[in-house]
Amino acid sequence: MAAELFEGHYVWHPAADDRVLASVCVDVRAGRYLSAREALAETRDDFGLRAHRSLVLASEAAGTDLVERWLAEEPTPEAALMWARVAVARAVRAADARDERAEALERIALAACDRAATMAPADPTPWAAKLAMARLHRLRDPAPNGLLTSPPGPWRLFAHILNLDPWHREAHHRFLSFFFTRHGGSVNAAWDVAAFLSQRAPGDSPLRLLPLVALVESYNPTQLLADRVWEQPQWRSTALAIYHNWLPVAAGSRFTPVLDLAYLAHALVMAQREFEARAVFTAMGPYASRMPWSVFGDPAEQLSRARRACGLPVPGTA
Repeated sequence: MAAELFEGHYVWHPAADDRVLASVCVDVRAGRYLSAREALAETRDDFGLRAHRSLVLASEAAGTDLVERWLAEEPTPEAALMWARVAVARAVRAADARDERAEALERIALAACDRAATMAPADPTPWAAKLAMARLHRLRDPAPNGLLTSPPGPWRLFAHILNLDPWHREAHHRFLSFFFTRHGGSVNAAWDVAAFLSQRAPGDSPLRLLPLVALVESYNPTQLLADRVWEQPQWRSTALAIYHNWLPVAAGSRFTPVLDLAYLAHALVMAQREFEARAVFTAMGPYASRMPWSVFGDPAEQLSRARRACGLPVPGTA
């Protein structure tokens, strides 16, 4: 990862500095899939990049028939994976909208995930896609030992993914989101799961950020001193540990991990550690993500407010 200079505007596209992905998104919007096939084929040994690229591309393709045409013309693992991604996106969207087609779309999505998993047995990505639908039926496997709240959830599905890739980033975030209150979970369960998962991970892993994600998710502006929670010793020390142990590793990433950097920068600013936050923003360059800023207001305004606190330029002042 080589951070680019901030030149007076934010780049919100999820491809960030993955130029290949950004170019493929243009092709997908135009109804072409050949470049998508190549971009995904080169990720067969990089599950993290495969998950990210397929998820971004699915968001571009979900409203078209591109992946159906692709799968019919070239029934490859990449085409099957994209069909699974798109089918899951449609199923979840329909369920959230209480669309009468939701049940049928979910059956299609489950079949698509199974097909993709069969075509690439070592790939955890189809299983991570399936995990996104676990909240629709509140899967309730018993929790393993070591959790204070012992929350039931899709533990077996998650365990299968970990057998394929023990530190799969998307799977961990999908699994944690199952326990969010907006998905039928509870604040205590989400904190418990976030702590459990992060403590399992290596000290320099981005999964150490999971408690910060759970903290943002539990934010309630009506609570007394809600914005001061990040100043508490446990959360300040969590953010600083991630800053010292993960940020140097993140600098060697193939592409800028924008969302993870954003959560860390936000936590440091809220903890009044502007010096460290400045370094994180510098590592982000011009790239921006709507989370976690959108939880607190308009994302662009919140991001600019945080950058100003660190003495950094914002759009209109650079």
